[in-house]
Amino acid sequence: MGFDQYHEPPEELSQEMRTFARMITSLIEEAEAIGWYEQRISLEKDSEAVAIMQNAQKEEFKHFGMDLEFLLRRRPVWRNELQQILFTTGNIVEAGEKAEGSV
Repeated sequence: MGFDQYHEPPEELSQEMRTFARMITSLIEEAEAIGWYEQRISLEKDSEAVAIMQNAQKEEFKHFGMDLEFLLRRRPVWRNELQQILFTTGNIVEAGEKAEGSV
């Protein structure tokens, strides 16, 4: 069974890089699931179904955060840049540009 997570021959990649690719793929999958739940929740009329989907979406969001943290622990430069963008106030684009310039 093939996977689209590799753009280079997997057998040529180190174990660390294969793990990294798996975590990137997991992050993408969690983000997609969050979006799918958001769409379903926005249309669902049954409040019990909405509650179940919201609960499931929270799990996906938790997994997204865990995947992101795993990646940031292995890429300190990414962490440094994101620390200047996430959980800040003000203009997000300006914060991003400032963070990019400081790395």
